[in-house]
Amino acid sequence: MLSTINAGDTAWILVCCSLVLLMTPALAFFYGGMVRRKNVLSTLTLSYIFLSLIGLQWIVFGYSLAFGPDINGLIGGLDFVGFLGVGAQPNDDYCKTIPHGLFAAFQMMFAVITPALITGAFVERIKFKSFLLFSLLWATLIYDPLCHWVWGQGGWLKTMGVLDFAGGTVVHIAAGFSALAFAIVIGPRKGFGNGSLEPNNIPLTVLGAGLLWVGWFGFNAGSALAANGVAVNALLTTNTSAATAGLVWMFLSWLDGRPSTLGIVTGMVVGLAAVTPASGYITPLASIAVGAVAAPLSYYAMRFRDRRRLDESLDVWACHGMASTWGMIATGLFATVAVNVDGRNGLFFGNPEQIGVQLLAVVVTIVFSFGMTYLLARILHASIGLRVSPMAEEVGLDISSHGERSYS
Repeated sequence: MLSTINAGDTAWILVCCSLVLLMTPALAFFYGGMVRRKNVLSTLTLSYIFLSLIGLQWIVFGYSLAFGPDINGLIGGLDFVGFLGVGAQPNDDYCKTIPHGLFAAFQMMFAVITPALITGAFVERIKFKSFLLFSLLWATLIYDPLCHWVWGQGGWLKTMGVLDFAGGTVVHIAAGFSALAFAIVIGPRKGFGNGSLEPNNIPLTVLGAGLLWVGWFGFNAGSALAANGVAVNALLTTNTSAATAGLVWMFLSWLDGRPSTLGIVTGMVVGLAAVTPASGYITPLASIAVGAVAAPLSYYAMRFRDRRRLDESLDVWACHGMASTWGMIATGLFATVAVNVDGRNGLFFGNPEQIGVQLLAVVVTIVFSFGMTYLLARILHASIGLRVSPMAEEVGLDISSHGERSYS
């Protein structure tokens, strides 16, 4: 049967492309509000630049490495370099009812935001040129191969039957554990641990969180690649997990003193990250369990990180890495073909093998992303250096790196 373009599916994924692109500026706001006022522009730039850097890398060779014809289950071939053969017709391997170019553009938005997530680990002290080189290398050597393993036709984890609907491994676990590795190498900010690193603008972070929630509908529901019931289910599970995690986080922070506004929106983002791999495979009722477990897991992971005096500055590991680790496991528990006939049943629906596949994917992603990031960061630290000078850090990166002020 020949693949044919469906106008409704195409229109929906065009909208989702825009929603997922919105998530990168939203992340910039979310992070920008949590740093000190002398580093706001720098933090915004660390996210926004990926729209250009990875926007080009993906067109030139990134998409081909991730989704090109399989080479031994490990990487895509170079058939799609420069988007050759990626046009207006569907692709039988990836998108049977939308143009191949649209699928590639949708995946580009994932490739853009994933390394942007990592920037929360090293705000307020990173050399801009070192950051650019690291980011390009990370996207090429870590994101693109991992994307092929999980989502590429012939990828070895995909062939094993791993379920990752919208990026639990490829996006959130990879970014979270890469952030942890980078933070270990670069070291803490000047003044870390003495109470002087207060957020400059929590309303900006709240705005970013709200826009992230909106964008996440495109991220998860769009991963159905069609305007259908699976997309609707993904939207419902996404909303439900975020709502649950935000509420649970509120109570956790209340037990420790007062219901924190920053804590509530952090909990919402945790719920969104946790449900990402499961959203197209589980019921809305199961997504309550996903959000309810993710919130305390990330909350106490942040506490653990703080006790260890590790300056993984904006808690990418706790909020994305740990939350989505649980999300991948939850997929292996709650997945059901009653929701998505293209998926598999999980443990609670008679398929205990699925939990083993999910755990394998989690362990592989953690080891690969942490190990490779640690190696890259060490090499750059020893060669061109990762940190700005103590004086530049004291002045603030807005002035010392970009020659601009965020506030007059």
